[in-house]
Amino acid sequence: MRQAAPSLILVAWLVACGGKPGDGANDDADVKVIPISAHQWAFAPAQIDLNVNEPVIFELTSADVHHGFNLPDFGVRADVIPGQKARVEVTPDKTGTFAFFCDYFCGTGHEGMQGQVVVQ
Repeated sequence: MRQAAPSLILVAWLVACGGKPGDGANDDADVKVIPISAHQWAFAPAQIDLNVNEPVIFELTSADVHHGFNLPDFGVRADVIPGQKARVEVTPDKTGTFAFFCDYFCGTGHEGMQGQVVVQ
């Protein structure tokens, strides 16, 4: 029986691991994950404190209905759907206080569904 070439073994390993060594495909373990829950009509937490130039992953969930998450100052936007986790990565590149809000109409009270990111 003929043995598989080393390059074929490497390709199989890359497919199984989801990428190539050093490409960041499995480097989430080094990035801080911040869980954010959306529910009518608030986010928890409502304030998120971050450090400038430190990447984080927002892990968004909904406790009730479809919501949106919009942090326009950093180009972050996600749908937050019940039963699913939305993960978005952000690396804040400036300091200050930045608003985020629900941008998917989720019922009466939707317009007050907001929070802030404070970057130091």
